[in-house]
Amino acid sequence: MNALAIKKGQTREKAAGLQEMGTLRCDSCGEEFIIGHRPALADKTIAERQANWLDKVLLEEHERDKKHPDRIELPD
Repeated sequence: MNALAIKKGQTREKAAGLQEMGTLRCDSCGEEFIIGHRPALADKTIAERQANWLDKVLLEEHERDKKHPDRIELPD
């Protein structure tokens, strides 16, 4: 696990050891997710690509009436 999206409010416990790379807000419900990387692998370009991927995942969850999990493992 090199990168995670963690729902705001869960970040302190679940993001230990991760460097915050940015925040993404779900367009449908407004929940916010912090994108975190392991410090040795932190990369802003990858974080931007992951944010685009996460945006699509969150939209799909609403289309399937599925609740967002507290944390989502992000692709490299």
